[in-house]
Amino acid sequence: MFAIVDIGGKQYRAEEGHELVVDRLDAAEGSTVELNAILVQTRDELRLGEDQAKVTARVVEHLRGPKLVVFKFKPKRGFKRKTGFRSALTRLSVEQIA
Repeated sequence: MFAIVDIGGKQYRAEEGHELVVDRLDAAEGSTVELNAILVQTRDELRLGEDQAKVTARVVEHLRGPKLVVFKFKPKRGFKRKTGFRSALTRLSVEQIA
């Protein structure tokens, strides 16, 4: 059984017992969050957009993604800029799909 959930405008495939790494959520570590499922598939049926389909997940940790280096360069002008970016992420452990 799996579900497709919408978190922060992005869609993720959630299965019970698996972990998801999503954009940072405003929830404390160790707390549980309820996610809205857009699609739920069981062994024999596929359900779309039902309001009663909920996915319960536990916030495992907040972390930061890998560093991305942004380098801007304009030839013959002496223009160089080097900056970095690390995204804020949250690791979720999917506990139940109901």
